Amino acid sequence: MNNSASVVIIDKEEASKQIIKNYISEIPDIYVDREFSDSFDAYNYIIETRTNIVIVDISEDPDVTFELIYKITSLNKQAKIIVTSYNTDADLVIKSMRTGAREFLTKPLKEEELQNAIIKMRDLSLGNLSDNNKCKIISTFSNKGGIGKTAIAVNLALELANLTKEKVALIDLNLQLGDVTTFLDLNPSFDISYVVNNINRVDETFLLSTLEKYKDTSLYVLADPPYLEQAEDITSDQISKLFDVLKETFSYIIVDTGSNFDGKTITVLDNSDLILLVTTVNLPAIRNCQRCLELFDRLGYSKEKAKIVLNRYMENEEIKTEDVEDVLDRKVYWKIPNNYFTIMSAINKGIPVGMVNPDSNIARNYRDLAAMLSDNIISTKPTQKIKRTSNFSILNLFKSKR
Repeated sequence: MNNSASVVIIDKEEASKQIIKNYISEIPDIYVDREFSDSFDAYNYIIETRTNIVIVDISEDPDVTFELIYKITSLNKQAKIIVTSYNTDADLVIKSMRTGAREFLTKPLKEEELQNAIIKMRDLSLGNLSDNNKCKIISTFSNKGGIGKTAIAVNLALELANLTKEKVALIDLNLQLGDVTTFLDLNPSFDISYVVNNINRVDETFLLSTLEKYKDTSLYVLADPPYLEQAEDITSDQISKLFDVLKETFSYIIVDTGSNFDGKTITVLDNSDLILLVTTVNLPAIRNCQRCLELFDRLGYSKEKAKIVLNRYMENEEIKTEDVEDVLDRKVYWKIPNNYFTIMSAINKGIPVGMVNPDSNIARNYRDLAAMLSDNIISTKPTQKIKRTSNFSILNLFKSKR
């Protein structure tokens, strides 16, 4: 068995090819097989030699290169494609993912990012890493109710399941006021209270039979408890253990959180790889969002961990996106359009927006968001799980240091 992986570089820039070769030379079990300036010349070679990893620049003629990537991944499903580009436009990233790319890296290339990407592709190619053993936990959060985070969690989870065909868990951790099952018109036999109370005997068979499968999809839903006293009995430690066991079965875990900053919510946020911090474009909501970011800083979260999502966005807002970014000192990650009639129709019927009108702007937007968040494209380093002491108190975060 061959224990090294081959790399083909496709890039018109000689300097760029040399940089990539230098970075790769420091990684064991990797060798640069060939380099090309023209994608058409590279195509036949890649198919004939069954190349493990292809690094292809799409800065020029992206549409032509996308066609090449699609053909390569169709004929050689083992090939792992890393895309590079000076352009970081969201549409370009989404198109890259849809054609079969596994990583999107921004030029000029950073040594650590490229090496991390290549190491992952090497391990996938050599069978040292399973495609499904890297679970991503994504939480939707707002400390203000009625902002639309449940709709985002539900529709994002379903679109991820439809897009990736991998197992996705949608967890309702708004323990006292959860609405996930209402949004999907589900009446599950089991809930989170039952699962955490049987956590020691949980395995994949248990999970797949206990969580409610949504129609003919790979989406599984874990409902909030039906009684308030059951919600109170669930502990932060049980929530952490729940995530640990879910990660063994699911590729994605989407969490609809509560709106309160209590120990359980912070446990969810600590365990999350990504927090979608949801707000709308009005002063009270933006101010609340600012407070959340301040608290996230105190909790030790990196700026990459929390992403700003503008919900119910309209182009003619009096407050512009740039104004929001200036106030929050953060870039807006995503904007979900205001489509009142489609979203309300979906909620009232208990179905996702994609089933109400798949061609609506909001349905397309959710599909694109799922593509951006898919594990097929990883542009940031994985976050480190935060461990807090048993006597941790959120009140300590606000005590002045003197």
